[in-house]
Amino acid sequence: MKRFAITCSLLFLYLFNFSQDPWKITATNINPANYYGITVANGMLGIVSSPEAFKVKDVVLAGAYDLYGRGRVSNFIRSFNLLNMYMEIDGRRLANNDVTNMRQALDMRQASFTTTFDYKDAASVSYTYYSLRQLPYSVLMDIIVTVKKDCNLGSASIMEAPDALKEVQNYYNEIDRPHTTISLLTSTAKSPTGKLLMCASNAFIFSEAHGSEPRVIHEMWDNNQHLMKFSKRLKAGESYRYSIVGSSITSAHHNDPLNEAERLTIFAKLQGRERLIAMHTKAWDELWKSDITIEAASPSDAAEVAQTQQDVHSMLYHLYSFVREGSSNSPSPMGLSGLGYNGHVFWDAELWMFPAILQMHPELAKGMIEYRYLRLEAAERNAFGKGYKGAMFPWESAETGVEETPVWALSGPFEHHITACVGIAAWNYYSVTQDKNWLREKGWPILKNTADFWASRVERNGPGKYDIKNVVAADEWAENVDNNAFTNAAAKANLQYATQAAKLLGITADPDWMNVAGNIPILKMADGITSEHLAYKGEGIKQADVNLLAYPLKEITDPKQVKKDLDYYSVRVPDAGTPAMTQAIFSLLYARLGESQKALHFFKDAYVPNLNPPFNVIAETKGGTNPYFATGAGGILQAIINGFGGLEITATGITQIKTSLPKEWKSLTLTGIGPEKKTFTVK
Repeated sequence: MKRFAITCSLLFLYLFNFSQDPWKITATNINPANYYGITVANGMLGIVSSPEAFKVKDVVLAGAYDLYGRGRVSNFIRSFNLLNMYMEIDGRRLANNDVTNMRQALDMRQASFTTTFDYKDAASVSYTYYSLRQLPYSVLMDIIVTVKKDCNLGSASIMEAPDALKEVQNYYNEIDRPHTTISLLTSTAKSPTGKLLMCASNAFIFSEAHGSEPRVIHEMWDNNQHLMKFSKRLKAGESYRYSIVGSSITSAHHNDPLNEAERLTIFAKLQGRERLIAMHTKAWDELWKSDITIEAASPSDAAEVAQTQQDVHSMLYHLYSFVREGSSNSPSPMGLSGLGYNGHVFWDAELWMFPAILQMHPELAKGMIEYRYLRLEAAERNAFGKGYKGAMFPWESAETGVEETPVWALSGPFEHHITACVGIAAWNYYSVTQDKNWLREKGWPILKNTADFWASRVERNGPGKYDIKNVVAADEWAENVDNNAFTNAAAKANLQYATQAAKLLGITADPDWMNVAGNIPILKMADGITSEHLAYKGEGIKQADVNLLAYPLKEITDPKQVKKDLDYYSVRVPDAGTPAMTQAIFSLLYARLGESQKALHFFKDAYVPNLNPPFNVIAETKGGTNPYFATGAGGILQAIINGFGGLEITATGITQIKTSLPKEWKSLTLTGIGPEKKTFTVK
């Protein structure tokens, strides 16, 4: 009863105390002791907010891994913090306890984060930072100070190396040209094992014409920190605007990262503040042409639906922020919001994030499957080492595509369904795009090698008994079990899709693939409910497993069986310790069955108890503290797109099936869907 009361209180606060703006999440009650930052990212470089004025918590660079820290495996490396700064008024350093009326806001429409505050009786300050969408390795912070009395303004940009980096080198250079002066604050360091060279550089952009801008001074503090600063005399009531532009890159991204970091910063500086922001905004305008809009059924539903609309925009915003066109990276469960899960890539990418991204922006999804294609050879070596044929993708993948799961986690050697998830994602990419050239060049090698894996993985014990034994199930509480429902059904789908791909390409498929697919068992309990695995006896489950056979696998299509399995397993998920996407699948399936209110219940249950202040960032579990959980966002968006919205990925493209909306929703509109940017509406 106590937990129910707490949940109700959280729901009340969620519905009525947060901003209802569909595009802007605003925090006015900023408590550093209960603060979970929100991320501004461009698919390559993520900036995580801080409650402290002129600070950012983290700078996360995709693709930068080294072997250090937790688990003796590759980890994301914390990058140089190139946006931290300080401000002084008449020589007094601004401190957080001098700040009043602090307000922070994420503008999702323009992917910008703004902090405003008053500094005693001396000044009002506003600063906004961007991870520039058009420039993958560059960021911009734009500062406006309005002083309330005559004073000297001082400001500094501080370049600080994280503790894990070593052999830090600091540089300061000035480049003088007739039309500009460029002051470059640059740092380099080696990653913990010395494998990578990490580099960052930044520069000021001033408002004054060349020749009138403030003089920049460089100061060395210690080996791990240096800064450049300037001062400016201002009169009462005067506003002054300046910016910091910077770039971060490593030897994983470029052969000459030190010089390239400075070149990128110079390039961005000479674009100028206005052009940088305009190009960034234009890029996000293009992304938001693919959107989800929910309309309330009545005025009494308006506040709740407006909050849901903001939440859905936040989920889309984060997925768009964590991937980018032209990249060959794939997001980890926490995207670019921090170092969670070591930055590794799991099935979270293919099964949970990929379908939502694929339907909204196929060009963004392409890089995620490219990530797997480029690591196909490593997957083949992994299969060879385990005595199998074809390609066996690792449960946790980083830069090289070898298994990166810490040894103590049994999921590394045994959670084999990831290989089918990769194969299914490749087929789905073809299905949505109908790009036969891509299928031949990249999709087919993935599908063929993953199918070959499953044909060698099964143990052939007679007709209908091509068993897949000794796996960790999709429900990870079931370890080293036989004939897990999701693993078996995903393997079947992988084999079937490989056969279909071969036919499309005029290639003779291995006839054994369909033989194997036809003999992999899907177990039933005595009452006809699909059994999660051979030894399953009705115990609680960590996450959806059997229910994934209805969606996305299409193994179970009879609505009566779907409902039977759903009613059984949906009450076997504990209230704590389970990931957000489980309830999302329950929501999706109930929406497809026409039970829209039950679907709405699970839709909210999937994420509302997981929200953390002050920006409603989603944690992995109810009451969890590890946001931002992009995996959950991907699952919840599928509940909207493929559940309430009824979209279905078929071999010939995206279609729409009949579904139903909750009574609180008048309409749901999905715009910019698929390569043809179609609009789908449910009323």
